Amino acid sequence: MNFLEKFKSDGHKPIKGMKNFLKYVGPGLLVTVGFIDPGNWASNISSGADYGYSLLWMVTLSTIMLIVLQHNAAHLGIATGDCLSESANKHLPKKISVPVLATSLMAVIATSMAEILGGAIALKMLFHIPIKLGAVLVSMLVVAMMLSNSYAKLERYIIGFVSLIGISFIIELKMVPVDWGEAAKSWVTVSIPKGSLPIVMSVLGAVVMPHNLFLHSEVIQSREFNHEDEKIIKKQLRYEFMDTIFSMIIGWGINSAMIILAAASFFQHKIPVSELESAQRLLAPMLGNLASVIFALALLFAGISSTITALMSGASIFAGMFGEPYDIKDFHSRFAVISIVILSTIIIFFIPNPFEGLIYSQMLLSIQLPITVFLQIYLTSSKKVMGKNKNSLMMKLMLIVIAIILTVLNIMLFNELL
Repeated sequence: MNFLEKFKSDGHKPIKGMKNFLKYVGPGLLVTVGFIDPGNWASNISSGADYGYSLLWMVTLSTIMLIVLQHNAAHLGIATGDCLSESANKHLPKKISVPVLATSLMAVIATSMAEILGGAIALKMLFHIPIKLGAVLVSMLVVAMMLSNSYAKLERYIIGFVSLIGISFIIELKMVPVDWGEAAKSWVTVSIPKGSLPIVMSVLGAVVMPHNLFLHSEVIQSREFNHEDEKIIKKQLRYEFMDTIFSMIIGWGINSAMIILAAASFFQHKIPVSELESAQRLLAPMLGNLASVIFALALLFAGISSTITALMSGASIFAGMFGEPYDIKDFHSRFAVISIVILSTIIIFFIPNPFEGLIYSQMLLSIQLPITVFLQIYLTSSKKVMGKNKNSLMMKLMLIVIAIILTVLNIMLFNELL
């Protein structure tokens, strides 16, 4: 039975069901923005420029993992009314919850640094503004947007940014000769070329970002539905799953497009890329000045929008440590937003190589990710936390397999780095 038939069997006309779904689009796109951030750009462009199409499989695998994890995180928010951080604070001893949530906050700082840095690099591309000054300008703009806008307004901005980023890459892909047969094969064929594991892990960390699990479990609550009515919970889960699938596929397409663009533009011409500015400059003679301008504008939109989502998740984690939901008018949420922005911007002042800084920030996310995933498995599998909505055996097994894969890949990364 397809989704429209399900709507009809529940007493909904197909058109009404689709209207309800469109009203529900938003949380998934907020998450999508998180994994098309400047850190992704660096990881994906390095992947395509250095290894051609061969690492596209990691985008596919990461997106499948992300769909399962995000749906499960949203399930927690819908069934309990608590985000991942609030739930950890409520159901775990402080000696466990505080260190676990602290590592998540460190991951947020790392990714916020990458987001702000990406926006600053874009300003340098477009207006020749020094990176440090650009970082300060991006930070000020993002904080102003966050302190003056509600969830609904931010969602509209972010949906607009995602649309512009997607359109930008569609335009760029039409300008390059793509080997679609090789791309199709690489999407489903696991391959780890020698020396590629750090890039593989940075792509993984850039897609399955731990802070986005906290964000989805938080922002799903902005829909304000009845947590006591089982029919409403099931209906919201169905719409949420559709929103997650729809949004993650968009993210998969945009991330894949970045790798394909780099493979067709740089790998095919054996041109190494060591910074995003050089990628933009190299695009101009090959694809024309318009392509390089579009590249820089899309990076700016990605930097601004993904910084917003990172700060929202960071504020959610910090507020949850005090048993509170995210609320930008509340002291703890505001304090977290401003503190994370300041720390992230300061770090940028001490990064000697911005491009490597972007890539290594994503590797840090992949290292923290298993901690968040095991936390999520514990909470969503607990009858005490979820009641009758706890994970089914099948969902629990899928989550455990994902956690094991993430842990094994991190062990492999440590072995290679050591």
